[in-house]
Amino acid sequence: KTNSFLIIKFKCSLFKYMVLGQARYSIPEEMPEGSVVGNIAKDLGLEITRLVSGKARIVTKGSRQYVELNRDKGILMVKERIDREELCKQTVPCSFSFEVIIENPIQLYRVTVEVRDINDNAPVFPRENVHLEISEIAASGTRFSLESAVDLDVGVNGVQNYALKMTDHFKLEIQSKPDGRKFVEMILQNQLDREKQEDFTMLLIASDGGDPQKSGTVRIHVTVLDINDNAPVCERAAYNVEILENSPVGTVITTVKAHDADKGMNGHVSYSFAYSSAEASDLFEINAENGEIRLLGKLDYENERKYEIHVKARDHGGLTDTCKVMVEIIDENDNSPTIQLMSFSNTVPENAPPGSTIAVINVEDADAGKNGLVQCSINQDIPFKIESSLTDYYTLVTDGDLDRESFPEYNITILATDEGVPKRRSNKTVTVKVSDINDNSPSFPHSEYQAVIVENNSPGVSVFTVKANDADSALNARLTYFLSDSDVGGTPVSLLVSVNPDSGVIQALRSYDYEQMKWFKFNVTARDGGSPPLSSEVPVTVIIQDQNDNAPQILYPIQSGGSLVAEMVPRAADVGYLVTKVVAVDVDSGQNAWLSYKLQKATDRALFEVGAQNGEIRTARQVTDKDPVKQKLTVVVEDNGQPSRSATVNVNVAVADSFPEVLSEFTDFTHEKEKNENLTFYLVLALAAVSFLFICCLVVIISVKIYRWRQSRLFCQSNLPVIPYYPPHYADAGGAGTLQRMYNYEVCMTTDSRKSDCKFARPSNVLLMDQSCTETIQRHNLLDDANSSEMVRNFLNDKKSECGWNVFFQFCDIDVYMPFSDLQRAFKGGSSLVGNTLACEPEDPGSNPTYFAPGGDCPCYY
Repeated sequence: KTNSFLIIKFKCSLFKYMVLGQARYSIPEEMPEGSVVGNIAKDLGLEITRLVSGKARIVTKGSRQYVELNRDKGILMVKERIDREELCKQTVPCSFSFEVIIENPIQLYRVTVEVRDINDNAPVFPRENVHLEISEIAASGTRFSLESAVDLDVGVNGVQNYALKMTDHFKLEIQSKPDGRKFVEMILQNQLDREKQEDFTMLLIASDGGDPQKSGTVRIHVTVLDINDNAPVCERAAYNVEILENSPVGTVITTVKAHDADKGMNGHVSYSFAYSSAEASDLFEINAENGEIRLLGKLDYENERKYEIHVKARDHGGLTDTCKVMVEIIDENDNSPTIQLMSFSNTVPENAPPGSTIAVINVEDADAGKNGLVQCSINQDIPFKIESSLTDYYTLVTDGDLDRESFPEYNITILATDEGVPKRRSNKTVTVKVSDINDNSPSFPHSEYQAVIVENNSPGVSVFTVKANDADSALNARLTYFLSDSDVGGTPVSLLVSVNPDSGVIQALRSYDYEQMKWFKFNVTARDGGSPPLSSEVPVTVIIQDQNDNAPQILYPIQSGGSLVAEMVPRAADVGYLVTKVVAVDVDSGQNAWLSYKLQKATDRALFEVGAQNGEIRTARQVTDKDPVKQKLTVVVEDNGQPSRSATVNVNVAVADSFPEVLSEFTDFTHEKEKNENLTFYLVLALAAVSFLFICCLVVIISVKIYRWRQSRLFCQSNLPVIPYYPPHYADAGGAGTLQRMYNYEVCMTTDSRKSDCKFARPSNVLLMDQSCTETIQRHNLLDDANSSEMVRNFLNDKKSECGWNVFFQFCDIDVYMPFSDLQRAFKGGSSLVGNTLACEPEDPGSNPTYFAPGGDCPCYY
């Protein structure tokens, strides 16, 4: 706690030390924004540069800052409106303070601004109106206290005087309270008489002492209370009233007024009919409270024109007065004119001359006098008018040229107005249609058309569509299109394009070539179906767009079959030496004719380069003595079309310093070229022959395989034991019989034999085949190799894990097919081939091997 106190004390001391000076200003309130308060730099003895470098700023207490500092000028200016009454209310004097802080080093200055009051507020009373009720028997000298006015300003700008105007009955006195505040009293001078003046208004004015002076007012309404001492008196002895016939029930005819000088119940008056006729009693009634006479029935001017009514007025004390009401019925314009078409033609041709009659109209009004006089008219701004021919008859005629294309029909409103008060009107609308005549030629939206078509188009393709408009209607607007006779380069345009007469579709009659014709122009005529027909013509330009249909053409070097042209490059040529330039053109246009050059192949690609844009062939490096004399370059020229087209040119270059050297080298080069060309021809011919033989062999092999597979399927459809099949011309010799040397025998196995097939043939060789992989693995001759069985057995052991193998044996003319598993079992115990038999050893090693002739069945393995 002690340390905190010391710190606070130190800070306070430091703050007091930093306050170097003070400044005080006095300004009036309500100064506009930007007004100068004072020169703070001059008053505090500071330089402008010190204010700017020290970042001088204003620090205020509170949320509002009335002044701001302009460091560049060293002045204080009004930042926002200053209202003294809002800032200090009634406190005098009024001021506010703030600090100006300057940094580096820190300096603090206190500034006080006094706000002087101006007379910007007028005196205001708490209420705008004061109501007083004073009896007419009140004695003179009676006092009535009034509320004082309030002025927010102070001093001389506050309330100074009061005045009472517009009265002779009261005077005004200003009293002071012990605290110094003033209040006002009003004193009655003359006794009041309610019958002379029931109420009156006085104006109390409060003024301040400012310059200019301002004031506030309050209205004092005085009501004089009555005593009952007067009888009712009618305003008029007789009332004359006019009322229109056909007035609605409940219409107020008039109001009878009677006045009673008394007030309250003594002055309350009631009204009633004193006497009247029976007709008047049925047509009228009177309100007893306010004296209003209302209509109960319908008035008819033709039945009765006047009514007389006597009204009695009576107050609460029984005193009465009587007056007379005379009601006169006024004829009313209660009939509207009637409009009837006596003759009407709802269609008029657009070439009808002015004055043509459209309709005859009869207009009548049942009223008489002015109410029966009728004026007939039609709507304005239309080419029609109405004329009066006979009394109550009018004629509707044309009053100008008609144009169906602008206004195909008119809605004409016939208006009949009488001269009654108020005027009554009737109207009738008729529609007049304007019929068409062929007065408009076909018109095209554009004065000229352009169509674009790509060359090499298909005949009959649509090129463009022309469309004309005709403002007429029906047959007059039905258009037909045809070509105008003209020639394009000596060719009739009808051979180039055609136009559909109904739709205006222009079609190409042939394929266009941009290189022969880039554009052509012709005219299309549109004719309507009117009588006589009208037509118009529009030019159409067909622009043919180029396609990349031409390959580049080599202009140089010229390719000749008989002679050999070579460009000579000295061996001393430097890098960038211009060898030659390939010149090519493309008859296409645009980007299709933009050509680019590139080197396709060369004898030495590092020696030459080709300019991609100009086709110049230059040396890419220094020519050396090791470079061969004969150099052959192939340059490809491509255009920029889509797809691109190209041309190839061969350039022969001789790297030599003398002409004889070039001549000798290129003579051999020519012979070698001819030789190479012959060799290429023979190689292509041989390749074609080999390919043809290979395809033929492949077709034969596939056909044989399919045929044998179909034969095997025919014999192996049943699961029953096999029935031996003996081919023709062979006899069955039994189990131990023999067969001739040449035979062919097939055996089909049962389901127990896993549907394996055995085919025996003349001993020849063995072919191992993978049926799942369709690949021939190895072929061996079993007759020439004594260890063939051992070799096959080893091979099978190596390949048994790869895939399911079937083994195909050829023994002379006998084919044997076995699955891999059966063949493995056949070879694991040892098998031997004896003559034309297959020796199989059983699984039991102790049993003797069994030999089977080709026609027999093997009981142990298949």
